Amino acid sequence: MNKVCFILLFSLALISSLKSQQNYFLNPVIRGDMADPSVIRIGDTYYATATSSEWAPHYPLFTSKDLVNWMQIGHIFDKQPEWTSNSFWAPELFYHNDKVYCYYTARRKSDGISYIGVATANSPTDEFTDHGLLVEFGKEAIDAFIYDDNGQLYISWKAYGLDDRPIEILASKLSDDGLKLIGEPFSLLKDDERIGMEGQYHFKKGDYYYIVYSPHSCCGPQSDYDVYVARSKRFKGPYEKYSGNPILHGGGGDYLSCGHGTAVDTPDGRLFYLFHAYFKGEGFFAGRQPVLQEMYMGYDSWPHFRTGTVGKAEQAMPYPETVQKGVSDFEDRFEGSTLKIDWTWNFPYSDIKTEFRNGKLLLSGTPKQGNDWGTALCLRPQTPYYTYETLVNNSNKSIKGLTMYGDDKNLIVWGVSDGKLELKSIKDGQQSLIYNSTISQKFVYLRAQVEKGCYMTFFWSKDGKNWTKINETPIQADYLTRWDRVARPGMIQIGDTSQPAEFSYFKMTNIK
Repeated sequence: MNKVCFILLFSLALISSLKSQQNYFLNPVIRGDMADPSVIRIGDTYYATATSSEWAPHYPLFTSKDLVNWMQIGHIFDKQPEWTSNSFWAPELFYHNDKVYCYYTARRKSDGISYIGVATANSPTDEFTDHGLLVEFGKEAIDAFIYDDNGQLYISWKAYGLDDRPIEILASKLSDDGLKLIGEPFSLLKDDERIGMEGQYHFKKGDYYYIVYSPHSCCGPQSDYDVYVARSKRFKGPYEKYSGNPILHGGGGDYLSCGHGTAVDTPDGRLFYLFHAYFKGEGFFAGRQPVLQEMYMGYDSWPHFRTGTVGKAEQAMPYPETVQKGVSDFEDRFEGSTLKIDWTWNFPYSDIKTEFRNGKLLLSGTPKQGNDWGTALCLRPQTPYYTYETLVNNSNKSIKGLTMYGDDKNLIVWGVSDGKLELKSIKDGQQSLIYNSTISQKFVYLRAQVEKGCYMTFFWSKDGKNWTKINETPIQADYLTRWDRVARPGMIQIGDTSQPAEFSYFKMTNIK
């Protein structure tokens, strides 16, 4: 009898433990380098997008039913808007009059100044129509947010970020269709402390309008981004900054830094903030990843986060019956006629050309002025530990193979060219030859292994089963990190478009 009771109690405790575990999830909710996320809810479905920076297509688009498990369904722009050149930052989704709006930041082609444009679609899954430039103000206008104040639309943005004066959050009325500014801009909030101010999100609760925003340094290994809040009884201000700021920060918890997000309400009225964070240590090399935390209004009429002011990866599940899915590996056998939506390419530096032929991908491109290092087709890394590999299926004078890509002046190339295997490191445009060897076979398998986010080991194989390691000491690739983005693994072709790289497959496998 005692044995039966013990088994029963143990079983109940185990069930209770499992149930408790399922009531929590671990951030990030979307893996990979996607800063400045924006989220909306339409009915019972959530949609999110984020910065794509110097990678095309522009602004990856995700959907979810539970805020924790997200699936990519496309991009806001498969084709670059005509007025833009590069630096696609901080898209903001807005649902209004049965239309979906995306207010986005990009550099203007004519002068390289960052301004705000707008595009619309009938639904998030439809093609977006670009309506061109909307906010053209000063030396820079970035980080749009749209707020509906009892039927009057407003747009706010960060101004004076490149001027020798305090940054301000400015705003303007919008037309009913959301496509034109009305009247003169006005100031909402000023960075009197000179600590930075951007990534604003507006909401109203009770008697107060709130602006949640991020000061300090957004990007890179020294980032100390965090989350502040201010409030006013009028949308136009004046705003009072919370004396207890920051309401969320990194440093002491799981995040190095965190900030720049928007919140979305659930059907039962709870508020969840989707923002980006650099994880500490080796997690940094996955970039600024979208993370989720619940906000609530305190008795002091200020917003707070459920798990306190220190950013934490483990959070209570928004929907209790949800089970968080694990990290997915990636494989592309090039059996279709288009690229999978996970792929990204180095559009500021090369015009890509892809062709699908008998289950093979032919990759080439036309490099733009100043780019000596070809066309890269890459993925966002999901974890700090992974391998990626391919089979190069042809022989010609172009370099064909794998890359870890920062930009056109900072990359690692592991490839084959005219019967020679070569491993090259390019830093600030200067190349170093790390390894070369002559091979006789036409086909060659190539593999790279990444540990701790930036330590790389390289392999080759004749048959894809028996691998030869070429460097016993891993190569440290942290120098590839750019100021606003981390390096991406993928494939590369360097050479004339008449001599493309032919790949039979690409596989990325998470190993830890």
